[in-house]
Formats: sequence, structure tokens, C-alpha cells
Amino acid sequence: MESAGGGGRAGRAGGRRRSRGPLALALAGLVGASGCVTMADYEKLRVRVVKLERGQGGTGSPEDRSRFADLASEVERLGAEMQRLQGRVEVSEHEAKQALEEARSARAQSAAGAATPGAAMPGAAGAAPAEAGEPAPEPGSSADEVAAYRAAYAHWRSNETNACIDRFRNFLQTYPASAYADDAAYWMADCYFKNGDFKTAVLRFDDVVARYPKGNKAADALYRQGEALLRLGPNYGKAASKAFERVVKEYPDSALVPQARRQLEVLKAG
Repeated sequence: MESAGGGGRAGRAGGRRRSRGPLALALAGLVGASGCVTMADYEKLRVRVVKLERGQGGTGSPEDRSRFADLASEVERLGAEMQRLQGRVEVSEHEAKQALEEARSARAQSAAGAATPGAAMPGAAGAAPAEAGEPAPEPGSSADEVAAYRAAYAHWRSNETNACIDRFRNFLQTYPASAYADDAAYWMADCYFKNGDFKTAVLRFDDVVARYPKGNKAADALYRQGEALLRLGPNYGKAASKAFERVVKEYPDSALVPQARRQLEVLKAG
């Protein structure tokens, strides 16, 4: 009798397992995808879940339907997370390959800058009027600091993007607490954008917002990050929308809010 009872329990358990077999397979697929997933894997999983749900045709048990709803929600969450992280992963790989070359270029540019007569640059006390985009000397800023910023900005203004990147990188390494640090980080990110290196531009604009959220370039950096994401293709549309939404919500007084709203309308329509 005890053996037969055990067999009955096993049969009932087996019946329960069979009744939700497709769902269990889908859940297993999600677990596997969560470990190391590509956009292609994610899309296959999403399509699979949709097909499974359609295949049941709403005839499954309430438990199964609830599990399908939970699974669909998890798939959407996974997709959003992948959109956010994909750019950083790819850019990190790209930057790792270029690290040595950039370091050598930075050292060469630094040596060239050291040979430039500093007296030709406007200093702090009694400095010549700043040109458009250049900072007026602020209390506590040294003549060398202001001169270094203006020299880097001159490269940006002349569209000498590689020199601009090197000079602003050196500036941020030398004067990390400078009152001009957020501007320097923004112009450096803009040079990556001008170079067509949109993946790196996304990261650099993100750094501006993360490090200087109260700075005068934060809203601009968020908007430009959205533009850079759009340049990367339709797979980055959701991430771009997030950037434009943050401009509207976090910086409502920014002059870029109307443009951010227009971008959101275009993305929703498309």
C-alpha cells in the first residue's frame, strides 16, 4: 500500500510538471539568458514567450497565466537593462584596445604643451578678456589653470578634435577640482562625438552628468548623450528616450527641454 501511495504521489507530481512544461522551458531559457545574453538571444527569448502565450490561447490554468505574466515582465526588464549596459560593454572593449595609443598621444601632446610659452596665454590677474566660450578667471584659479583650459578650448574651436581630447584629458588629470572641470569634460565628450566615436561619446556625456549633476553642462550632456545613442542605430532608441526624458524631468528650466520633447515625440511616432 505504501508503495502504491508513493506511486500515486509521483503520478500527481508528474501531472503537475507536464501541465506547465512549456512554461518551465521558457523559465529555464530566461535563467540561462540572464547569465550571458546577447541582443539576439534576448529577441529569440521574447519571441518564444509570445509564441508560448499564443499557443496556450488563454486556456491554461490561472497559475500558468500568472506565471506567463511574470515571465513577460521579467523579459521586458531584462531588455531594458541590456539596452542600458550594452553601450558601456562595447565601449569598454573599444577603449581597452586604444588605451596604450591614447596614453602615448597624451604624453606627446603634454610635452608639446610644455614647450608652448605660457606667457602668451591670458592669466588670472589682469587677464585679457575671454573669447566666446572661454572662462573668465575665477577667484582661486591659477594663471596656469586658466591658460590650460583656454589652450584646450582653442583646439575645440578649431575642430582639432584629437588635440582637443588630449588637452582636455590632461587638464582634468591636472586640475580635477577645477571650476572648469565640468566644461572641460563636456567639450572632450563633444570631440568624441565630432570624431564619429559615438559609443565613447555616450560614456563621456554620461560622466559629465554623473560627476557634475548640478553643473551648467549637465542638461546639455544628457541631451547630447541622447543624440549619440540615436546615431548608434534603432536598437538604442529606448536608451535615447530615457536620456531625453531625464532632460525634461531633471532639468525643467533648461533651454533644451522643448527639443527633448520633440525628440521624444519623434521616437514614439517611429
